[in-house]
Amino acid sequence: MIDTVNKYDFIDRFRSSDSYANNFSYEGLSALFDYLEDYEDSTGELLEFDLVMLCCDFTEYENFQEIRDNYSDIESLEDLEGYTTVIPIYNLDGSLSDRLIIQNF
Repeated sequence: MIDTVNKYDFIDRFRSSDSYANNFSYEGLSALFDYLEDYEDSTGELLEFDLVMLCCDFTEYENFQEIRDNYSDIESLEDLEGYTTVIPIYNLDGSLSDRLIIQNF
């Protein structure tokens, strides 16, 4: 059974969760939703909405240095992109944020 959600529903379900409301920023959730929607469009594969799985598979970091603190073998953004999916986050004004979401590896 597939549960179809739009961006508003996606963000709302995270924000209203007692356990996972703070896993991602509002802008991070927007970026993650866009990434997942693009993935579906490019592969033709429908994804099942699973809040817990998404929180286990993806992490939002405040900046690249925070990622390097967790993954000592990562030297650059290009290096990171060689290991995993990197999702940039944009601020509400449209400017690129220092924050990133990565798929955990």
